[in-house]
Amino acid sequence: MPARTPATGASRRQFIAASSAALAAGSLASSAARAAAAASDARLALHGGAKSVPAPSPRRRRWGDPERERLNAMLTQDSLFYWRGPQTILALERFRRICPLKYAHPCSSGTAALHIAVIAAGIGPGDEVITSPITDIGTVIGVIYQLGVPVFADLVAGTYNLDPADVARRITPRTKAIIAVHLCGNPCDMTALRALADKHKLVLIEDACQAWGAKFRGQPIGTLGHIACFSLQQSKHITCGDGGVVASNDDRFGPRLQRSGDKGGDRTRPGGGYEAFATNYRMSEPQAAVFAAQLERVEAIAAQRARLGDLLTEAIGAVPGLRLHAVHAEDRCVYWFYFFRFDPAAFRCDRAEFVKALAAEGAPCSAGYIAVPLHREPVFQKHGFFAGRWPVKEMGLTTMDYTRHQTPEAEAILRTGIRITIDEGMTEEFIHGVAAAVRKVARHYAA
Repeated sequence: MPARTPATGASRRQFIAASSAALAAGSLASSAARAAAAASDARLALHGGAKSVPAPSPRRRRWGDPERERLNAMLTQDSLFYWRGPQTILALERFRRICPLKYAHPCSSGTAALHIAVIAAGIGPGDEVITSPITDIGTVIGVIYQLGVPVFADLVAGTYNLDPADVARRITPRTKAIIAVHLCGNPCDMTALRALADKHKLVLIEDACQAWGAKFRGQPIGTLGHIACFSLQQSKHITCGDGGVVASNDDRFGPRLQRSGDKGGDRTRPGGGYEAFATNYRMSEPQAAVFAAQLERVEAIAAQRARLGDLLTEAIGAVPGLRLHAVHAEDRCVYWFYFFRFDPAAFRCDRAEFVKALAAEGAPCSAGYIAVPLHREPVFQKHGFFAGRWPVKEMGLTTMDYTRHQTPEAEAILRTGIRITIDEGMTEEFIHGVAAAVRKVARHYAA
């Protein structure tokens, strides 16, 4: 007689059959639940699905006790003037540990640093300066004020930096300098640009305002050109609210930096006459105090941003239709922001819809960077830099016509670029969430 189970009195065979059926039903129900959950996860947050990034990134703490210590020390001083002030001296000592340059001058902004560099480089009426069309207008303000002529070269598709081949094509007998903008903290091809500068006897200025702690082939950004410019504006990697520093190892330009930012006077020669004019771009001791403290944070900030940006590239590297932020394997990009490009032909939506969906997933993103290349801005299109006029053109010192200026790759970068915020307060988990959001949105809209 078959064995019976004590609980029900049914045969073992019946029990096993019933149990198997129940397990199968449960398994089917579980699979259905998983499928339903997967379908729900696949739904865009824009359409009611779960967010890929459920919580905002941790808030970063940008200043604290180190800055307070320096400010307290500053308050014991008799003078808050920069020249030979203890905070300025300390700030420049710490700056040289990061960027070992013989001459360094603190100033009021990154724009001021760039203007000082242009003055020190000897840019004068009609001199051409080749630079990037995708940058803050502060890159070229100093050129224009010195009555120089900005010449915008095109960019490399994935790095968003100057294309050395196009720079070479735009060099003329009037060219005096190149301003290499390390956009997003991604190093330019400094080997190629320095070779061009040396061949044509040009001054190579590094606009490193977005590149604190970046490295080109292991060397600190700022040490590869003739003059380096950094910004301390609020949005930069380190800040004292606003401020900058300009520096050089070149004995031709370095001694001019202080004079070029301090009304033309040489403070190393008291009583000396003015040999040139310049504006007042001095930094004060309160700014220098915060600057000095912030410099102790540079390496940790740069390393963390580099790690997170590279992680994002790795996590979205297999997504079809996207061109990722291109960084040379031997360089360190410090990702002032992360920038990737959207191929409209690969998706069933435009960039605006893609960004809207990505933002709904919780990713910190926006479309593009600046609205148009600088030469497309009204002030350039009208050549109206000084009360609606451009004396250099009126005097016949240039034939530049910005209405005819073409930089097609720069135009395409701004049309197709998507910006992702990166900061040192973010975690790897948060970046993985952002990557999941990108993958999810790209899958949904894939053509």
